[in-house]
Amino acid sequence: MYRDSTKKVNIGNVVIGGGSSIAIQSMTNTRTEDVAGTVSQILELERAGCEIIRCAVPTKEAAEALGEIKKQIHIPLVADIHFDYRLAICAIEHGADKIRINPGNIGDEARIKAVIDKAKEYHVPIRVGVNSGSLEKPLIEKYGGVTAEGLVESALDKVRMIEKLGYEELVVSIKSSDVMMCVKAHEQIAGKCPYPLHVGITEAGTLLAGNIKSSVGLGLILHQGIGDTIRVSLTGSPVEEIKSAKLILKTLGLRKGGIEVVSCPTCGRTKIDLISLANQVEEMTADIPLDIKVAVMGCVVNGPGEAKEADIGIAGGIGEGLLMKRGEIIKKVKEEELLEVLRQELLHWNE
Repeated sequence: MYRDSTKKVNIGNVVIGGGSSIAIQSMTNTRTEDVAGTVSQILELERAGCEIIRCAVPTKEAAEALGEIKKQIHIPLVADIHFDYRLAICAIEHGADKIRINPGNIGDEARIKAVIDKAKEYHVPIRVGVNSGSLEKPLIEKYGGVTAEGLVESALDKVRMIEKLGYEELVVSIKSSDVMMCVKAHEQIAGKCPYPLHVGITEAGTLLAGNIKSSVGLGLILHQGIGDTIRVSLTGSPVEEIKSAKLILKTLGLRKGGIEVVSCPTCGRTKIDLISLANQVEEMTADIPLDIKVAVMGCVVNGPGEAKEADIGIAGGIGEGLLMKRGEIIKKVKEEELLEVLRQELLHWNE
């Protein structure tokens, strides 16, 4: 089911599905029992643009900590549960806005029903998660290995199980570290599942590899109109996940707002430290609430022409640089003044 026609589901104060904006999600890497540390990280993620946060709940103490964490944050909190159905119940009772479970690893139908009954009582949605690493043995044997078809069948089996028990406030995720398998699985399930889909490439890897795999996979999935929430899974700071997710959505035209920085590759004409300058511009503009394009160019030969499509830009020369608007040169300044001159222009953009 494509995002415009999936069922709307409320996760705390965030609505997903039914054509709602695609929500950006991440997961804390703190011990959830450490309330102060977890809250600190969530608040940092909120500032970066995270809209839904998931926390691991491996213990009763972690489940109970959710109540205190909830008091100090401003975005919906999802409890990630494995193996012990009692933790799901405890997490719901302590304020989780959604729970993530794999029904296949939390016990028999009676235990699953106990979780569903509690979710129903508190109006808490359930995210049904299936990963390629946890695909059931019968499905592996049926399809001759881990396949997109097996992932889809596993997910739909779990959806039907929960529907049979009388609950339909569901979000579905099917993830794999195999990018093209993940894409194929989403293409197959999109026409069969009426519930919002949470999409991501699981275990994508380090900052470089993870960003490339996630960009390719999520780009192919989202561009087809599939997906209601996303997570970029990176081995690193969760804040980097948010930055990447925002840029993926903006590149696909699925999100507006924020400054877009474009910069040229370095070449033999480059006479300034362009790499450092471009990184500084990107960092400086991260919190400036403008919807414009900023160009950072390495030389004054092609800089003005290359920056013509940008709203504003800078191009470096030997010890000096140019400030441009729409490709027109506005002023020439010393190299060390370029960044500050650009910053002042952006801060007074609407004056």
